[in-house]
This record gives sequence, C-alpha cells and structure tokens, in this order.
Amino acid sequence: MRYSMLTRALAAAVAALAVALSPTSAQIGTYSAVTQERLESPEPRNWLSYRGTLDGWGYSPLSQIDTENVSELRPVWTLSTGVTGGHEAPPIVNDGVMFVTTPRNLVLAVDAASGDLLWRYAHALPEDLVAFHNTNRGVALYGDRVYTATLDAQVVALDARTGNVEWTTAVQDNRRGYYITLAPLAAEGRIMVGVSGGELGIRGFVVALDAETGEEVWRTYTVPAPGEFGNDSWPGDSWETGGAAVWLTGHYDAETGVSYWGTGNPGPWIGDVRPGDNLYTNSVIAIDVGTGDLVGYHQYHWNGSWDWDEVSTPLLMPVRRDGRTIRALVHPGRNGYLWVLEREQTRISFVDAWPYVYQDVFTSIDPETGRPTYDPDHKPGTGFTTPFCPSLWGGKDWPPAAFSPDTGLLYIPANDNLCGAIEGREVVYTPGSAFTGASTQLTLRDGAPHIGEIQAWNVDTGEEVWTHTFEGANWGPVLATGGDLLFAGGTSDRYFRALDARTGEVLWQQRTNSGIIGVPSTYSVDGVQYVAVQSGWGVDAASMTGRISQQRGTSGYVPQGGVIWVFALPQ
Repeated sequence: MRYSMLTRALAAAVAALAVALSPTSAQIGTYSAVTQERLESPEPRNWLSYRGTLDGWGYSPLSQIDTENVSELRPVWTLSTGVTGGHEAPPIVNDGVMFVTTPRNLVLAVDAASGDLLWRYAHALPEDLVAFHNTNRGVALYGDRVYTATLDAQVVALDARTGNVEWTTAVQDNRRGYYITLAPLAAEGRIMVGVSGGELGIRGFVVALDAETGEEVWRTYTVPAPGEFGNDSWPGDSWETGGAAVWLTGHYDAETGVSYWGTGNPGPWIGDVRPGDNLYTNSVIAIDVGTGDLVGYHQYHWNGSWDWDEVSTPLLMPVRRDGRTIRALVHPGRNGYLWVLEREQTRISFVDAWPYVYQDVFTSIDPETGRPTYDPDHKPGTGFTTPFCPSLWGGKDWPPAAFSPDTGLLYIPANDNLCGAIEGREVVYTPGSAFTGASTQLTLRDGAPHIGEIQAWNVDTGEEVWTHTFEGANWGPVLATGGDLLFAGGTSDRYFRALDARTGEVLWQQRTNSGIIGVPSTYSVDGVQYVAVQSGWGVDAASMTGRISQQRGTSGYVPQGGVIWVFALPQ
C-alpha cells in the first residue's frame, strides 16, 4: 500500500521543522559519496554499514591495535548524547565523519578524530507515539545522504553535509502499532527497512524505497495473504494480525542480488489460538532486491509460542562440510540452537543445527528439513503456565554475533542457564494495543554458576573452541578485528572489554558511564585506529537484569545516560 503525496509532503514538512529547531554546529565540507562498490568492498579505514560489511561479519581487518598493545588502549574523546535509555546503534564512519543515532531518533554527525559535533538532527515524534522499544539501531549511508528510520514508522533522508532533510516517507501508520527501530539497509539504489510491533498485532513487512526520491519500489509482507503461498498455515483471518516483525537490519549477497532478513514472533504469542506453522514467523527470508520477490525461506521453529524472535539476520559466511565450501547462512538462534543453512539463488536449504545453550523444548531436529519436534510439556498454551528453557529472551537476543576470517571462528554473545514460564491468556485485538495474550516469568536453573557468555565456535566442525563467562547477563554485540581481538560490553558492571580472539582471555577493560548494549565499530583517521561504542543501558537488557536481581536479591541498578566512547593507543 502506497501513501498519498499529501501524507508524504506533510511528513516532510514536520521533519524539516524538526531539523530547523535542532542546533547545527557546523557544515561538513568535503564528503566522500558512498557508492554500491564501496558498500560491497569498504576501505579498511571505514565502517560504512551496520556490521561493517553487507555480509554481516562484524569484522574489520584493521590491526594497529592488537593482542600485544591493547592493554595500552585509552579513551581519546567522549560525547554525551543528552538522552537516556538503550543506546544500541553502531558509530558509522565515512572518511573521518561519524554518524550515530540515539533513542527518540536523534542523528549526530561528529568529527571521528576529535569528537567535535558537526550537526544534529532531531526527529519530531507524535505525543501519542505507540512504541514498546524506545531505541534506534543506526543509519545507512548511500550517495551523499544519511538514511534513518523512526519510531513513528517513517524513513528520513538527510544531506550528509548539513543534516537537512531531503525527503521523508511514511511507510505505515504508527497508531496501528507499526514502528521502526532498525538501521536501514542500502543496496542497489534501494533503502530497505522492516517494522517493529510484533507484540501489537501488526502484519510484518520489508519495504524498499528509491534512495533518490523516497518513492516506494516494492513491499514484501512476512505473513502471506489469501492466495499466497503459506496463507494456509494460518487459520481464518489470523494472518491479518500475525506479527512476523522485521526489526534488525538485513544482509545482502551482491553476487546473487538477494537480501536476507530475520522475522519475529507470531501474534498473539500462544500458538493454540492460531494452529499451523504460521509462515513466515520465526524464519529467515530471502528477498530479491531488484523485484521484492520472496525467493526462499527457512522457519527455525513453527507455531511459535515462546516469544523467541528470530530477527537476527544470519551471517553470510563460508562453511566447510563434506569436502566442499557451503555458501552458508549461520544463525545463533534465540531458540538456543546454532543453525547452519545453505543459501542458493532460489531457495534456502537446511544443513545442520545443534544447541549452544541449555534447551529443553526441542526433542529432535529433522535431518533433512531442520523442522524441530517439541516436548509437549514445554509448549505454552492458553489457560495454564508452562516452563521452558531458554527464557523468552533466548540463548541470544538481538545483539549481533561476529565472524573472523583470521581465526575462522564465530563469536556469540550468549545467555545460558536462564529459563522461564508463560501463562497463556485470552486476548482481543485492538489496534495499537498489546496483543501478546501472555504473562511471563524468568527463572534461573538450580545451581547455575553463571549466566552471560561469549562463545567461540568452529562452525566447520561444530566444536565450541572456548567460552568466557560472566556472573550476570550478557547483552554485548561483538566486534572482531584483524588484531586478533574481540571488543564487547554487555554487562551491568559497565565494562567495555577486549578479548583475545583465539583464547577468550580478557586483555583490557575500561569502565564507562553506563552499561554498554551498543554495537562497537572500528575505523582509522590519518593512520590512527580507533574503537568506538555507545554506552547507555536500557530496554530489554535493563528488564532482564531487573528480573535476575529479583531472583538473586541483589540491586539491578545501572546508571543511565548515553555517551559515545572512542579509544585509541597513545600517540
């Protein structure tokens, strides 16, 4: 469904007023246009997209900071965002210019070497905003523009030099529960976004806009309508409020022109009110970027009833199996299994899966299809309470994993030994209101020695090479570098750490103002390598920590406030 020119013009006027009311410190002079070629093969000095490269590895070849000298790493500048809440976005850097987003849809342009603020855009949000998660996960760069998506379900194109609004497009009605928290994906002249709102009875989709004009090019729904393949996996008209939100950035295979996106839970949560597989919830879907055609999918678990969103996009990485190299999709699932799939031009095939945290729901995995079989004692239903492991936040929630081609290892920010229970309740759909039909509990396994982990896996062999543990939960996205280092925060003690990528040994740590759930990045300016991350605790990390503290009888307090932290070696 396309929105009227009048709606788009009104949205653009409101956004223009917002930036006019925002302080602008300076205008960027020389700016390097971001081309498709640069996105596919970014210079090592830059971090041009959400995970650095379109395959989602979260890896940089920069190696000035390495295992021998990382202990000397020091803060070189900080910048307060002036906002509280969960700061989850990576610092995106293009030739010395950094772009960062914050909760409530601020975009900051900063001199990446000095920390000087260059410009600031503040999006005007409605007073009656509907959004369960007040966060934003970053920008996309394409051409001379910066693209950001907003809590009121709009996409905004900003002039990279000035922060002025070039165009604004509303992609859905926020009053119906649609909002956006992800960083857009830019590829082939398209700006692609998915929507949050899986707990609000939405019908999920991915939409592509023309990068130049903001006009809609295609829209692909993640819940099929009558007459479309998969609609028979929904009873009656339940597909209309089926969920399958897409709230993390997709990855892109430039060789095939196909993008990959993870999808979230069905609505409402409890599966017995919507019998069937409920396609394409809790899945990875493959979308042709040129046409918007859905060309493949794999559903990690059917008739989802545990709030195990599988929105983390699989990493596009090579895996060796049976004497050949597979063009794989590798996904540490929220359901507690590590999935290896094969991506082909027109399909996604199952290869392997195994648990990486304690899991008591799946009794088996079909070796041909990857379809799990469930233990009925751990499948939630309406009118009673059901225990299960891992918890509703899963073995790994949204914080992205990383892959290093140097070590050949996959790194997973995990939480083990957490379980929970769901009581299913009847619920009636009301636009813009909660549509879960459930109440939840969080529990710790008896005698659990720890919760948080960073795991290192050799996916070729299925071997867990090492694990670093934390007493509390871990919500830290992982960055891998050519210096054989991993950088991650994620713990309520407010530390940002560097680990040896081959052994898991902590080599350096720095306490920051708040807990870190931001995605780290690294870049270089004038031959100096920097590591950057946002500190600012909130959203689900804060909720989980609070529940664990109740279980343990401890304080779950973590100081609030967003700050960009940038580190380098002494010069």
